[in-house]
Amino acid sequence: MKMKVLSRNDIIFAIDMKKMMETVENVYRAKAEGKTEVWPTVFYDFKTGEQDMDIKSGYLKSEGIHGLKVINWTAANETKGLPSLVGIITVFETETGMPLGVLDGSVITGLRTGCAGAIGAKYLAGKKRDTLFVLGAGNQALYQTGAFILQFPELRKIYVADPVVPEKAAAFVGTVKERLMSELKIDAGRVEFKNVSSEEDMAAGVRDTRMIVTVTPARNPVIKKDWIRPGTHLSCIGSDMSGKEEIEAEIFRGARVYADDLQHCIKVGEMEIPLKTGVISEADICGEIGELILGKKQVRRDDDEITIYDATGMALLDIAAAKAALDMAEKTGAGQTVEI
Repeated sequence: MKMKVLSRNDIIFAIDMKKMMETVENVYRAKAEGKTEVWPTVFYDFKTGEQDMDIKSGYLKSEGIHGLKVINWTAANETKGLPSLVGIITVFETETGMPLGVLDGSVITGLRTGCAGAIGAKYLAGKKRDTLFVLGAGNQALYQTGAFILQFPELRKIYVADPVVPEKAAAFVGTVKERLMSELKIDAGRVEFKNVSSEEDMAAGVRDTRMIVTVTPARNPVIKKDWIRPGTHLSCIGSDMSGKEEIEAEIFRGARVYADDLQHCIKVGEMEIPLKTGVISEADICGEIGELILGKKQVRRDDDEITIYDATGMALLDIAAAKAALDMAEKTGAGQTVEI
């Protein structure tokens, strides 16, 4: 029995970010059309805010594949010179049950999550799309900036904030253009990056932009309602377990809200606390992004409306992105074929 094994470097060598964007969007469509199954997540919190693990799995009927991802997040790894996000994805052909491949999970997770944030903005952001605010300068920041630059050719300025470790944002801003080219093959030459990690600078940065993406493990809201200007879109990506909260709950009041997986977001997404505190009810949630992509839901009612995309992440995206990476690797000759 043979299958493909792709390392982090193999995926980086083979990757086509445009193909990944198409893959993620197609998964959202398939979910809205009832062509997928998402199975219960297994989550374990080793040390709250410092170390956790989850196992996500699912079935893409439209592609004839299923699989799972085991991912570990360890904050302390950064001080040891190790990646904070480590995991493995396994993809199977459903008809035969045969494994198609095993891949490094951190890069695939980063790629599909970056695409998710940008796709949320693609369908929900207003007319002003030349400036982006990124909350968080960790592993996910690179993929978000890359996906947004690819999705929005008009993008000219990106604010980056890390209020917990401001030096991390400064280091990120200093190396991001080189990393985008070497790791994602994305030319960011036209874009100005600026570190805005003090509260005063964050407030000014948020007020200057109408597209925001949040990618932190915060449990106390960082972005405040009085910073938000009319017409702003927020892609909330970091909240993926109960108790996480990156933006003030009041921002949800009166906003147009969509989820990637509605039931999962209600339980552990950015909308969890606004729902529990009564700021919004489930009736205020418009639906899932796939319904919006298919044209079954209204985008925004006017240019001043606040829009929020709550994405907790789905195994379906990991599996589809992994299969896309396997296909790309086949064309480029990347990776190893092993017998088990």
